Amino acid sequence: MLAQCVASGLQQKNHRLVFSFARSQSEILEAQRLRYKVYADEMGAFLTSNNGFDQDGFDAFCDHLIVRDCYDGKVVATYRLLDPDMSKEAGGYYAAGEFDLSRLSHLFDNTVEIGRACVHRDYRHDGTIAMLWAGLAQYMQMYRYQHMIGSVSMSMADGGHLAASLFKKLQPDYLAPAEYHVFPHCPLPLHALKLDMQVACPSLIKGYLRLGAFIGGEPAWDPHFNTANMPIFLSLTHMNRRYAALNYNN
Repeated sequence: MLAQCVASGLQQKNHRLVFSFARSQSEILEAQRLRYKVYADEMGAFLTSNNGFDQDGFDAFCDHLIVRDCYDGKVVATYRLLDPDMSKEAGGYYAAGEFDLSRLSHLFDNTVEIGRACVHRDYRHDGTIAMLWAGLAQYMQMYRYQHMIGSVSMSMADGGHLAASLFKKLQPDYLAPAEYHVFPHCPLPLHALKLDMQVACPSLIKGYLRLGAFIGGEPAWDPHFNTANMPIFLSLTHMNRRYAALNYNN
């Protein structure tokens, strides 16, 4: 886990954005509060916590990447990162509860799981996403990890049609090679959903693809969170060098 905060910033529109890694429980609580607002209040996820914070047993084992707006100090985006050593302490990767990760198991000693990704609705623009990617790239390079796994959640408020259509749209160009496929334990029932709806790619998924990531397989359906989860796999050998070399110290 990170011993110190590593921070950098970017001027975006009327906001000065900075990323760092949480160094205290109060900073982790800020991230968990944002997660609750996005997942429960906005997406309608059924969270077990009812205290205004999205919390689970994995949080204590993770590093928490946060992006702040310096003008008011508000946390506007967050990720949690689970490294190989701490995943063993936690009993495995969180994603293993959603997907069969067997085809990736030979990579686990060099794989970081990224999860609980969320961005405040007022900050869903390229600048915020770039800050998240810069933080991820710095983390990966600092500890010389080679692979990232995770998923992006989409609301099931429409029954899953938009998520199914997005997967169908992305599959031809962005599906991972077969040797890196993961398989949902509770698949989104693609056969029963519309696959031809007009759908805009969410900012986070679009950012992953720009970064060089693959869609790892078919989406999972999480009935407790009320979301469809799109698996993501990224190897640093495929990372877009624009993000690998980001340095926002201006």
